Amino acid sequence: MHTRISSHSQEVIIGPDQPVVIIGERINPTGRRKLAAALEAGDMALLKEDARRQVEAGARILDVNVGISGADEAALMRQALAAVREVTDVPLCIDSADPKVLAAGLEVYEGKALVNSVNGEEAKLKEVLPVVAQYGAAVVALTMDDRGIPNDVDTRLAIADKILNEAARLGIATEDVIIDPLAMSVAADDQAGLTALTALARIRDRLGVNQTIGASNISYGLPERRAVNCVFLAMAVMNGLTCPITDPTIWEIRRTLLLADLFLGRDEFAMNYISAYREQFPEDD
Repeated sequence: MHTRISSHSQEVIIGPDQPVVIIGERINPTGRRKLAAALEAGDMALLKEDARRQVEAGARILDVNVGISGADEAALMRQALAAVREVTDVPLCIDSADPKVLAAGLEVYEGKALVNSVNGEEAKLKEVLPVVAQYGAAVVALTMDDRGIPNDVDTRLAIADKILNEAARLGIATEDVIIDPLAMSVAADDQAGLTALTALARIRDRLGVNQTIGASNISYGLPERRAVNCVFLAMAVMNGLTCPITDPTIWEIRRTLLLADLFLGRDEFAMNYISAYREQFPEDD
């Protein structure tokens, strides 16, 4: 199952037989006051720096979220996409809770974008999937619905299947739906990690689709969050994760994913890992 995301000059292939594709998460003002203030002022310098640094650190797709209260998010999204294009031509993931913002971004995007996101809520299915179909994009699908985030794996699998069926009805190919089985804080629920990992494996085995996850949620409220995220990511890759949304500028995160690829036979002669290590620590050469 290959999902292809492209810009006007680059294509990224996501699949279980491919190296893990990192979707860079840093272009998001949530919890980042400096970025939020810069975006509100129309200053794209920090956004461009985040884009450049993430690509240099190994991100192959960049998530772009400009959701700021009170802002003209559609106009800001178009401005942000243009700013990112000034520094890199990697494919982009257009991220908004507002279907009108998604459409505004897709209208000016050159290539095949990834959309973040749809879920099993009836309103979201009706509002987001037609936009995805209209612009020939791919989409991240969250395993939650009008009842919220289910605690059990069976319901998450059922929601994933429901979204895939609705997407197919609108002409969206199965390979263009990337499922997110949702990682929740293990500090709040000590079964949350097991639920997410089991959901990844079940969705992989039953539906065969590519999967993403926001890894940092798993460690919320715990000490040594970086270590917690790394261990979870390694286990998630073993269970079907193919394109995590994470921060590649954290070397420990990138190293974990490179080593996961190596141990799964997806890094010939360990060249990806060795090259990344030499970039990170040139003084060791």
